[in-house]
Amino acid sequence: MLYEFKSKATGNVVMTGPVAERLLGIVGREPAAKGVFTVEQMPDAIAALQAAIDRERDEGGAGQEETDDRAREAARSVSLKQRAWPLIDMLRTAHAAKQPVTWGV
Repeated sequence: MLYEFKSKATGNVVMTGPVAERLLGIVGREPAAKGVFTVEQMPDAIAALQAAIDRERDEGGAGQEETDDRAREAARSVSLKQRAWPLIDMLRTAHAAKQPVTWGV
């Protein structure tokens, strides 16, 4: 499934189901075919996404061998920051323009 986030304030953001559902979960939303972020909900959603990004960045401090394994894995994977950035940017722009962000509508 694809999620297409839309707002009158920005271009559309398209994400695959697993990525969008992970981000929706981070902001406390149940994955659903349709939904909306109201202007009032956006600051909390942005803060939750940023906090999750900060946690991912701060994780670590394990032994050297585990750190090396994580470094190799990180080189092959896409970080939460990279995946969340388009939605965070959309939410910030839409919030500034006082426009909702919808999906599946």
